[in-house]
Amino acid sequence: MDTKTPIRLNGTRLARAPVASALCALALLSVLAPLPAAAGTLQQEILLYTRLTGVPPTAAILAQIQAANFNDNAVAALAVQQPSFYNVTLRNIFAAESNRDGSVFVPLNDYIATAIGMVRDDVAYNTALSADLLYTVSGTSPAAAANSNAHYAAADAANVDLSAKLVATTQSAAYGYPTAAVAGLITTRAGAIQHFDAGTNRRGYNINIINQTCHQMENITDVSLPSDRIRQDVAASPGGDSRVRLQSCVGCHSHMDPMAGAFAYYDFDETAGAMVYTAGTVQPKYFINATNNPYGYVTTDDSWESRIRLGGADTQIFNFDPALPGKGNGAKSFGQEIAQSGAFASCQATKAFKAVCLRAPASKNDVTEIKLLASHFTAGGYKFKAVFVEAATYCTTGPGGTP
Repeated sequence: MDTKTPIRLNGTRLARAPVASALCALALLSVLAPLPAAAGTLQQEILLYTRLTGVPPTAAILAQIQAANFNDNAVAALAVQQPSFYNVTLRNIFAAESNRDGSVFVPLNDYIATAIGMVRDDVAYNTALSADLLYTVSGTSPAAAANSNAHYAAADAANVDLSAKLVATTQSAAYGYPTAAVAGLITTRAGAIQHFDAGTNRRGYNINIINQTCHQMENITDVSLPSDRIRQDVAASPGGDSRVRLQSCVGCHSHMDPMAGAFAYYDFDETAGAMVYTAGTVQPKYFINATNNPYGYVTTDDSWESRIRLGGADTQIFNFDPALPGKGNGAKSFGQEIAQSGAFASCQATKAFKAVCLRAPASKNDVTEIKLLASHFTAGGYKFKAVFVEAATYCTTGPGGTP
């Protein structure tokens, strides 16, 4: 089943509720083991474990927590070894990213599996939008294919433990893509559906900005940027009033259209069920409604440019890496631009915070913590797992402790 296809909700794959699990964990304390004198400490360690895994500890796990003398680092390390950290906590995050509706109620797909595998194996997560990487599920038939989600659906139906069964390979090997076409999560099959199916491929930029920098497009408007790369389908005078273009359209399209050029050779063929890559040939969707503004930009290749780097109100909104050129060709270099930005690191820190703290950042302490998480994330080689551990500790036994 494709990730864009509506599915019926049933009891086999519902998003877990960490809050409820945390409460259950505390309620079960008296059943699992007698409380020591420092009951609060035990409660905190159980909550720390539950925040990371989404489920309460078993009696055996509780014994390990007690044996660790309620050490935060030991408990957190134990938690991220558990299958539920991958099959519950991480899956819910990446499932929402893998489809246009942002729903967690979708079948397992290659986007979810690859993102989880990268976290499990401590693969530098700033390569998530550029690497030639794919995770498949061992022992699962049929094999992963570029035109079908059957491999991942079969693993889902078998309730496979992703923490144990994911195997790293490459999209070029498993799907037969040319290496120039591969761009990490963007070009997984699920990623291609949401980025390149129909439309004008501007969605490839829009979705990555939302999912990977945690910014909303409507909040990124700058009418001071050059408008020379706005495509022909954006009318010169919407409704007969050129001021509408200047006051509204230019604000988004001035930075979106130059970046969306990275996807000029991509499409998703619904009939074949697979991504299409036409090296050297711009997809026809880039020329639709050309008569809206015959003097607009005509896409000739897959070049892109970060116009926001030029200045204006939103110059620092992404904090792009000054070491990168800010322009290039194709989805891979586009993905590197996004994933090397300060906004990307901050966004991943925010995702982890929300997942394990069970709330959005709110206080001054929280804002400071997000900055620290992002800083440690980049300095530590973009190991995403460590961000979850640090965030959970902050919200449980640290200054951001919440009940």
